[in-house]
Amino acid sequence: MLPLPAPGTILSSIPDVAPKLAYEKLEQGKNYWIVDDVLPNAKEVAERCFNHSTWEYGAPYQPESWPGMRFHGALTNDELSHIEATVKRLIGKDKLWMEQPPGGLRLDCNVAQLVGASESSSHPHTDSRNLCRYACVIYLSPNPAPNSGTSFCRLRYPNGAIGGNIVLAPHNNLVDALKVRALPIQAWYEDLRVENVFNRMILYKANLVHCATGYFGKELREKRLTTVFFWMTED
Repeated sequence: MLPLPAPGTILSSIPDVAPKLAYEKLEQGKNYWIVDDVLPNAKEVAERCFNHSTWEYGAPYQPESWPGMRFHGALTNDELSHIEATVKRLIGKDKLWMEQPPGGLRLDCNVAQLVGASESSSHPHTDSRNLCRYACVIYLSPNPAPNSGTSFCRLRYPNGAIGGNIVLAPHNNLVDALKVRALPIQAWYEDLRVENVFNRMILYKANLVHCATGYFGKELREKRLTTVFFWMTED
């Protein structure tokens, strides 16, 4: 990712024939929310995750789209209820649910994910609109490395023009909207960076372009530990 050009920089226009994304200005309390000290027992939850004995392995160990290691059911029912009540209050919705993909696949909600420095890198993306409206990350590494939180991105065209940051109907994800399977990291500007702070929750509209800013660590307890959530809501 590249930093956004300084205000006042003269930039080229977006080519007329290029695929485009809409732009939604990032505003805390409108399309993203940060809550510190979100779990009353965060140290207990982190220890439970680090001590978990059975992990699933993703990239680079298995041909999966997700990186590192993970397991489902990271939070207990009571802990999950606390987080969902917080989310409902923030977004002003009475109902959240976990949408299930067709074909017997499983949505990775309430999942602990552990990713080291060599296991992945920043990968701007959106989550599928037909599966979730809001996504959420809770950072649980006690001593996180700098620049390892969450970044929100804007499309960068080859001529340097600044594009949008959100996928809207009728498209479900970036592949639908941009008609390309993947883009290099240089195709994105970083619009906003949220730092990784122990027991911080970042909640955001899932159709905003976002990514992990970075990963860290080699040994299990040194890696980037998060819990991730995806919820559908009524429009």
